[in-house]
Parts: sequence; C-alpha cells; structure tokens
Amino acid sequence: MLHSMSTTVETSSQRTADEVNEEIRALWRRSGGTLSVEQREEYQRLVLEWAAAAPQSAPAA
Repeated sequence: MLHSMSTTVETSSQRTADEVNEEIRALWRRSGGTLSVEQREEYQRLVLEWAAAAPQSAPAA
C-alpha cells in the first residue's frame, strides 16, 4: 500500500518565517549543498511552512 505525504503545513506550533528560514539554512549547511531524498522532503515541508509564516505584502499600485 502506498501512502502519499501530505503537503499541508501543521500550524500547531506556529513559528515565525525567520525561525523556519534559519532551519532551512541549517539544513543546507548540514547537507554540504546537496540534499538527499529525505532532506529534499524536509526542505519542501520547511518551504511550505515558511511561506505560510511569511508576512503577506500588498502588491504595489
């Protein structure tokens, strides 16, 4: 049986965009610039979390 990974972001422990960004940076430092399959999955999850936490700016007029 195959299970797909959810792409929804858990909001139970809402972190700031800066906090998530720091975790993304740490992931890249640990990987040495090349992400494994597992690290890519973590990166994708973190990017979604970051996007949800990032302040939304209004488009310029």
